[in-house]
Amino acid sequence: MATISPSRLQQVIDRFEQVEARMGAATETAEIIALSKEYAELKPVVEKARELISARTELKEAEALVSSGDPDMVELARDEVDNLRERLPDLEQEVQVLLLPKDVDDKADIVIELRAGTGGDEAALFAGDLFRMYSRYFQLMGWKVDIVDAAEGDAGGYKELVANVSGDGVFGHMKWESGVHRVQRVPATETQGRIHTSAATVAVLPAPENVEIDIRPEDIRIDTMRSSGAGGQHVNTTDSAVRITHLPTGLVATSSEKSQHVNREKAMDQLKIRLYERERSAKDAERAEARASQIGSGDRSQKVRTYNYPENRVTDHRIGLTLYSLDRIITGDKLNDVIEALITEDQARKLSAMEADT
Repeated sequence: MATISPSRLQQVIDRFEQVEARMGAATETAEIIALSKEYAELKPVVEKARELISARTELKEAEALVSSGDPDMVELARDEVDNLRERLPDLEQEVQVLLLPKDVDDKADIVIELRAGTGGDEAALFAGDLFRMYSRYFQLMGWKVDIVDAAEGDAGGYKELVANVSGDGVFGHMKWESGVHRVQRVPATETQGRIHTSAATVAVLPAPENVEIDIRPEDIRIDTMRSSGAGGQHVNTTDSAVRITHLPTGLVATSSEKSQHVNREKAMDQLKIRLYERERSAKDAERAEARASQIGSGDRSQKVRTYNYPENRVTDHRIGLTLYSLDRIITGDKLNDVIEALITEDQARKLSAMEADT
């Protein structure tokens, strides 16, 4: 692994100190918020960078003592040299990871969409299982979930569900979940014990604050319709649900709470997020070579994971990860094992690409 130059480390520290000094002088709310965010992002990097600088200095001093030939100090200095040489590679890698280019949306909230795919009622039941898995994971992470729209399956689960999820670093953790999730199991309705394969699609869209998307009134059509609450309860007899169609792109956003006014606002927010994701995807496509080194495209048509119930097995096809703990993953309690493996693999690929460029 290539070592990080002292000038690069000092550059980060200097920027942190500039931000820290500016925070004490700033008076405008927008600048204070921006500086606070940058300060929070830089602080862990700077702490680890200073630790690395200190360890490098200590190693030089210990090596100098070994070279001095002082019989009282040589043995102690050799032990110190050995310890520091063993510790430095890990420190270098930790700092390298912290310095990796960040996805601008990693800190953003998300809109998560789940849709039943092939498999009829079983696919809808599986979509329900996935949402329960994610809901438990969100709870463990301390994130807030708000169901925007949901359509139940005839036998349970969901034909479609859309929810907002807010918290610290939601998109950075959840972005790899987009794609086709397959389930292999014996459905409850199967009388001969045969294993069926069904699927559900997951789409994770970043929902950054203050999405700047200009939507002209003439470019949208707003329809109202009858709605029911999430889970099919309390059927609303008024036309309060709202569907907004963006005519130039065909993108559709809906919200089906009891207040039509609230639904208009929520549906418009959802539409802006979808248009933002469309722009983001277009930019990603322009960087096709860079994307080739990533785990996956985030395309909802990409098969990303298989959940095999008879073998208690979960396989993530993008990184070749297989875990025999489906019973704990599908409850959400061990989903972090899969997500952390994806994050680690992404970091490793970025580090490899960075080293190739140096």
